[in-house]
Amino acid sequence: MSPSHLSRRSVLRAAGIGAVGIAGSGVLSACATGGGSGNGGNTASKDFGFTSWSLSEPAYKPAIERFIKSWESSNGSKISTTTMPYNQYLQELSLKLNGRQLSGAVQLDIAWLAAIAQTGTLAQLDEQATSGGYTVAGLASGHYKDTQYGLPWTTGAIGLIGNQDLLDEAGVRTAPTTIAQFEDALRALKELKGVTPYAASTAIAQLGDIFPWMQTFGSPVLKDGKVLLGDDASIDAVTWYKKLYDEKLIAKDVDRNGARALFGRGSVGFYDDAVVGKAPTLANAKDPKKLGPAMVPFSRPVLKAGDSPRAQLWGHVIVVIKGDGQDAASRFALKTTSDVATTTEYFKAVSLPPATAKGLAAPEIAADRFTTDWTRRITGTATPGPFWAYAKNAQIISAVAQQVQAVLVGQSSPKKAMQTAREQAAQLLKD
Repeated sequence: MSPSHLSRRSVLRAAGIGAVGIAGSGVLSACATGGGSGNGGNTASKDFGFTSWSLSEPAYKPAIERFIKSWESSNGSKISTTTMPYNQYLQELSLKLNGRQLSGAVQLDIAWLAAIAQTGTLAQLDEQATSGGYTVAGLASGHYKDTQYGLPWTTGAIGLIGNQDLLDEAGVRTAPTTIAQFEDALRALKELKGVTPYAASTAIAQLGDIFPWMQTFGSPVLKDGKVLLGDDASIDAVTWYKKLYDEKLIAKDVDRNGARALFGRGSVGFYDDAVVGKAPTLANAKDPKKLGPAMVPFSRPVLKAGDSPRAQLWGHVIVVIKGDGQDAASRFALKTTSDVATTTEYFKAVSLPPATAKGLAAPEIAADRFTTDWTRRITGTATPGPFWAYAKNAQIISAVAQQVQAVLVGQSSPKKAMQTAREQAAQLLKD
């Protein structure tokens, strides 16, 4: 089997999906890395495709369609579009790549880059990356194994959002910068009637949020391909999370949407989200005009003063499939992600910040305090998820999440849970 014609099973495995669905095995065939010819065809063709889940979402579709029409008019070309809902996107994308049904540019969640890059169907975009003026964090989000496969469309991170009105009411006058100060702030918030101090992720779906806290406590989680869960720092982090849970400083069975809903009601001091989370939170808020100005991004507290705050990268990249329309699609990806006028228009339409220094400095974006504070306090020190480079990233996160939840509900000790998580994660990397 050549990398230019992957079997259905190997592409599904590359996406971490497996032949029997999301819970399937998910390993890459050794011959599915490097090389590859994508869809074949004429790389110099002016016509190409654009695949995007955002085209299926009403909030994003109009702005993207304007970009496409502008490109077609300026370049005398035709862009054919393909869209699938986000929740089915990775699986459908993998199938279409295997069937050589796609050409051109493709929107990707940065967490999926490694899996798709390993199919051997993506063009290298190092030359475009050097001319785009992208931020360091932005470039990192599109980088895999010494190659730039993705150009960053929007770059942020999962970080803490606080309700400044509640913090003021609780007497928290300065932003907590250490774990000890954060605990004090949570206990002060607990004194307020009906307030959840920290709507931390405690449902399995988002318990991957525990990784930045493990890193905060000093655990590498993964180093040189070796899983280090079960070290003292990861155990300390989970022990701390359990303490917050037992003190009712965090609540049970909270996922991202649940946290947004609680925060929108004005009953949460802190919660974890991406920069894009402000808009949906306010859209369903009890009093958006009051809550909006009170939403403040906070750097994740550190274990001791002087440590660097930890955050996990979040964002979208545009990749290009080798073959038909590759050259034009690469130029389209560059313009869409780095042209200041284009990225500013996109920000004004959907509030997603660009990933270039010039884009972030544009007056309309620089004037948005929430976005600029987020970039400075959170995105600036963000790093990729520890297992993103592996096809079984999703399964590993789920395995760790289940062990952390077992600790929270009293079914396992932190030490035993992290040792089990290490064994499961290590096995998944081998399979």
